[in-house]
Amino acid sequence: MSRFVVSAGPVTALLSAALFGLSTPLAKLMIGNVDPWLLAAILYLGSGIGLSVFYAMSQWRFRSLSAGGAQTDTAAAAVVPMREAPLRLTDLPWLLAVIASGGIAAPVLLMLGLNITPASSAALLLNLESVFTMLLAWLVFHEGVDRRLMMGAAALVAGAVLLAMPAEGGAAIFRTSLTGFCLIAGACLCWAVDNNFTRKLSAADPVQIAAAKGLVAGSVNLVLALAQHARLPDLTTVVTIGVIGLFCYGISLVLFVQALRQLGAARTGAYFAIAPFIGASCAFLLLGEPLTVLFMAAAVLMAIGLYLHLTEAHEHEHHHAVLRHDHRHRHDSHHQHPHQAGDPAVDAKGMHRHPHRHEALTHRHRHFPDIHHQHTH
Repeated sequence: MSRFVVSAGPVTALLSAALFGLSTPLAKLMIGNVDPWLLAAILYLGSGIGLSVFYAMSQWRFRSLSAGGAQTDTAAAAVVPMREAPLRLTDLPWLLAVIASGGIAAPVLLMLGLNITPASSAALLLNLESVFTMLLAWLVFHEGVDRRLMMGAAALVAGAVLLAMPAEGGAAIFRTSLTGFCLIAGACLCWAVDNNFTRKLSAADPVQIAAAKGLVAGSVNLVLALAQHARLPDLTTVVTIGVIGLFCYGISLVLFVQALRQLGAARTGAYFAIAPFIGASCAFLLLGEPLTVLFMAAAVLMAIGLYLHLTEAHEHEHHHAVLRHDHRHRHDSHHQHPHQAGDPAVDAKGMHRHPHRHEALTHRHRHFPDIHHQHTH
């Protein structure tokens, strides 16, 4: 029988979805004055620039506090911020694939599809991202899944679909041209590929990942928007959109990467399906939109889906192959390695970071498909 235990992974995923969900009503307040493609570019750039500044400041603070070898001193470690593992040259192919699929290809396909697709139909079709993310994680990357998780994911996605339905019902989707359907579905597939590829990077610094994606994707989309003769808004509007991008895209992506590290792509993608619900809830407050029966039905479905996922008890005997990697960790049943001279001391939270080796191990316990549990079922 499952126990109701909320771990850090689901909380992180839900916070990520909440921040991203806020972007929809906030961006809607701006959309009348800014070209949609240009709006996406500024949101990405705001994310990339803001996180780059934060990363540079955190590196400077670390170097200042750890001067004179403080990072290896137990007493000093309590005040020295613990750094994440940096991106390495071997991560570059995955990072480029993430940026190309989710930061460039997906927005371009979406904009092309929106030009020939009714808004109500596009809103319905965008829910394919969660579906594709879960299918790729389960079928291609072989994450573990059972009937309970499938039912929970179905309830979450069904709730998101209800939220996207137009007032006259779901018939609008049948007015979508085949070309428009393929373009928007293609955008969702690219984002799903992005989500699963990002999991390959999730042991690395999430701020680095999100900053790189924001800078590159924002720059490319800015060039494409200006090529379409989009006009830049005034400085105040640009800064406002940039701040929205920093929180709703940048910090949301940092939390998303952390959730991928702990939960895997399928479960994180399922939790992310609540983003439209968060957006719709905020629209009632920010835009004065009416509360509808569809919204209430969606709330019930999402509550059922969240309950099924939060009460998951995935436990079986499994084997860990030999693994060597680098990430923030504390000593637990999976981290029993010896330390070498020069390894960093444990910080105030019991965390430290250095390259370490996991020996082969077979055991049984409750777990998620995190960075240490990528076994087949």
